[in-house]
Amino acid sequence: MIRPTVQENFSRYADCIAACNAAAAACLKCAAACLEEPDTKKMTRCIALDMDCAGIANLAASYMLRNSEFAPLVCEDCAEVCKWCKEECERYDHWHCQECAKACAACMEMCLKMTA
Repeated sequence: MIRPTVQENFSRYADCIAACNAAAAACLKCAAACLEEPDTKKMTRCIALDMDCAGIANLAASYMLRNSEFAPLVCEDCAEVCKWCKEECERYDHWHCQECAKACAACMEMCLKMTA
């Protein structure tokens, strides 16, 4: 089987790469802002999920940029981590958590399209 070239796949991956990069940025910003909240202890799970989500979103983007044959597998995992991060962030009214939840939802949606 002949795999599509980087150029051929880039148009397919472009929106998902952008969503992954946006989610990673939102997650890192959320984690940093959580550390500035008065009660950081209650934000521990949010911070941990933010870090995990940022890491896998960056990984998924890099797999797509490299045109890896494993990009759909990484996107599937990314969608799952984004789901968990989104759900955790939705529990809080903080601006950074709400922004993060929206970015994670968009990333999850785009990554699920890559697995179809």
